[in-house]
Amino acid sequence: MAELTDAQIDAALERGRQASAGEPRARAARYDRRRRRVVVELTNGCTFAFPPHLAQGLEAATDEQLAGVELLGAGYGLHWEALDADLSVPGLLAGLFGTKAYMARRAGQATSPAKAAAARKNGAKGGRPRKTGSE
Repeated sequence: MAELTDAQIDAALERGRQASAGEPRARAARYDRRRRRVVVELTNGCTFAFPPHLAQGLEAATDEQLAGVELLGAGYGLHWEALDADLSVPGLLAGLFGTKAYMARRAGQATSPAKAAAARKNGAKGGRPRKTGSE
């Protein structure tokens, strides 16, 4: 049983080494007040920036609160103590600015010329059809 445990530990350590080598991590993070962006410098030399109003927990944050960004877990996360907010660096790079429920709510708020045109067209027809008892 001890051999199995040692093998599992060795395998976990190897997965960690591979993740460190291949997954995006933050080397530094800061808040740029002038541009109103959170700027994340990655270990691979790239820089990523995003507007805080897109991210869950940062929507109504002040400049002072946003400036308190810290790195978590060897650069895999960002943390704002004053806001009790945490974001995943790989998630941010994948366009995930919060939980699935949060992202679903944000998607419903999206506006575009196509969405506005469809709403006008639907409104001209009398709006959304009423639900019937058979649905």
